[in-house]
This record gives sequence, structure tokens and C-alpha cells, in this order.
Amino acid sequence: MQDDRYHDPELRQVCASGNAPENDPATEACRDPATALSRDPATALSRDPATALSRDPGTGHPRPPRREFKARGSFVERCPGCNLPVLNCLCPYAATAESEARVWLLTHSMEHLKPTNTGRLIRDVLPDTEVFTWYRTTPDERLLALLEDECFAPFVVFPDDQPDYADRVVGIDAVAEAKAAGRTPVYLLLDGTWRQARRIFRKSPYLDALPVLPLRTERLTRYRLRKPASAAHLCTAEVAAELLRQGGDADAAQALDDYFDAFNDSYAASRRFERIEAPTAAMRRLLARKG
Repeated sequence: MQDDRYHDPELRQVCASGNAPENDPATEACRDPATALSRDPATALSRDPATALSRDPGTGHPRPPRREFKARGSFVERCPGCNLPVLNCLCPYAATAESEARVWLLTHSMEHLKPTNTGRLIRDVLPDTEVFTWYRTTPDERLLALLEDECFAPFVVFPDDQPDYADRVVGIDAVAEAKAAGRTPVYLLLDGTWRQARRIFRKSPYLDALPVLPLRTERLTRYRLRKPASAAHLCTAEVAAELLRQGGDADAAQALDDYFDAFNDSYAASRRFERIEAPTAAMRRLLARKG
């Protein structure tokens, strides 16, 4: 699962004070939270950014040394709390909400390295969110256990555009039925590019028994940090917000939508090297929610 040092309040204080020792791991995390987690200091082997594993979980073979991950904007000074450029830090607007339904993220390993990933926004707003890293040959044991737990009614969220799984497709009414049966509905989101999400769906046999819940909406994406193939392709946070709204968790959906808009605006402004001087409407609602 994703490393909680991205959201560690103590780390935020150390970075803000500038008092981290030169050789302390916190110092490296302050400089670049993503690259600080990418290499095992004891072996110099590459580590998975979510699990900190230096060996392949399927074969047990050591991960070979790899060059430091450098995405566009990797030299920008980032807040260790929200991972956004400090020019427009998102931390003042972090707010939480409660929902009857849960969200679980099955995340492609490369998504953990991208500061533009929106899946992490869901966990910021909904603390009960679970994040698992996808491996083709070695599924996460905790995910497998949760899928077998009768307390939960998981739905894998995926388009219904192929006939071979048409018998598994359900509508949003199935969420209400799960609640009526005393089970907690779970939206299992495949977090990655469209190509990666299709691979996860097709190459994960443990998902084959789950009902497939396609998102039916007229909503168009407001995400401005990556260019989608179609305006109808929503990012992960937008999908979660829309499902929560349709499933009856309107307050949580609004909180996530506002947090996504604040993230979207803050990141886009930082790319233009502009500081947001006055909070947007979404930011004001988040501040009011925090009291």
C-alpha cells in the first residue's frame, strides 16, 4: 500500500522548520518525497514506491538498480504533506468526510510516482480508503482477504463495453441492495491509465467473480493536468466522487469534488508559476467544512 510518509504530520513539521539533519531520511524526503522512497539505502536496489520492497514479490529476485525517477517538474520544491509545489500548497484545505460506501484503489505501480495522481486525494478525504499496488503475478494478500470478507460487497468499476463479462454487469441499484442487506458497498477502482486499467482488469483472475459496475454519467472531466483521450474519460477522483453521489453519499461526494477542484486549480496555477492569492469557491467550502 502507499507509503504514509506522504501524509505524515511530523514530517511536515520537520520540513517546514528546515531543521532536518543532513543525513537524516527526513531531509531526503523533504527534498523530494517521491525519489526518497525509490531506493533501498542498504542495498542500493530499487524499491517499490508503495511497499518499499527491494525484491520482486513474484520471483523473489532483487530489483536491479535503476536511475532515479525524474518526471517533469521533479526539481520543483514540493510540500511533503500534499506533494504539491509549495507555491500553492494544498494542506490548508485538507478536509475529511464520512460515507456509507468504501473506496478501494488497485493502483498500478507507476501511478505512485506521479504527483498528478488523483487516487491519493480520495484517501485524504475518506480515511477508510484502502490502497493496494497491482502486480500481475502476485496479488496483495490483504486485498484477497478483504474480497472474501462477507461484510463487504465489492464492485469492480469498469466500462461495460465487452460482451464476455456482460453477465456480471450491474447498475447503481446494486449498491442500495447491498446496503439493505447489511453489507458495506465497496467501489474497487483500477487506478492507472486506461491501458493500465484494462490490463489490471484482464490480468487479475481474483477480480473475475466480482460484479462489474460501469459509471453512467453525462459528466465531462475537469481534470487539466493530463490530456485524456476523451472529455468523457474521468480521472480516478472524479469517478469516485460521481459514484459516491449516485450511491447516496452526497456529502462525501461534494467534499471530494471540492478537494479535487482545489488540487486541480492549485497544481495548474503552480505550472504557470502563479500563486493563488484568494481561495476559490471550492477552497472556501473546504475551509468552512474544517470549521
